[in-house]
Amino acid sequence: MGVATTRQPPRLRADAARNRAAIVSAAAAVIADRGPDADVRDIARCAGVGVGTLYRHFPTKDALLDTVIGEAFSAWAHAARQAAEEHADPWRALTAFCEDALSPHAGHCALLDRLAQSDDPGVTHAACHRELRPVIEALVARCHEFGVLRAGVDARDISLLLAAVAAIARSTGPAHHDWPRLLRIALDGLRPAHPSLPSRTD
Repeated sequence: MGVATTRQPPRLRADAARNRAAIVSAAAAVIADRGPDADVRDIARCAGVGVGTLYRHFPTKDALLDTVIGEAFSAWAHAARQAAEEHADPWRALTAFCEDALSPHAGHCALLDRLAQSDDPGVTHAACHRELRPVIEALVARCHEFGVLRAGVDARDISLLLAAVAAIARSTGPAHHDWPRLLRIALDGLRPAHPSLPSRTD
């Protein structure tokens, strides 16, 4: 009886590989700017390919979204982890992470949408839990260790806070840049001078 072997997926031709890379790159830019509701026709146009070519590589929009966000989560988590380790001040590490998350130059709006939904059973994006969520958990734990974060605040609170501020910032349009003000108000509410929070009901 022969030894079973694992069949490897076929390698893409050079032109197909270039098209796929162009689609992923274009999708990353378009989704970062417009969020997960971005039109696949705009993505295909930005990539310089037809919509049919896009769907040959990614049969559904969700498949493309998962690929783009998975790669972006990995890159963001790596950068955030490095930045957090460089800050001796745990509060400054947390606030710097939040500022980077909401910076219009960072383009994380789609990531924040997915991160806020990460505890929903209907959303199974492993990259969120595997890479970025632990960074937030570590930042929160360190802040609690040093007594600089309000009692009861956890990683999910930070995720939801960022998603909420990002949604408000997007709804005001590019002419309004109020997110630093909103973030500062939110962060001030996380200071330990405030009473502890009630327990979660979910």
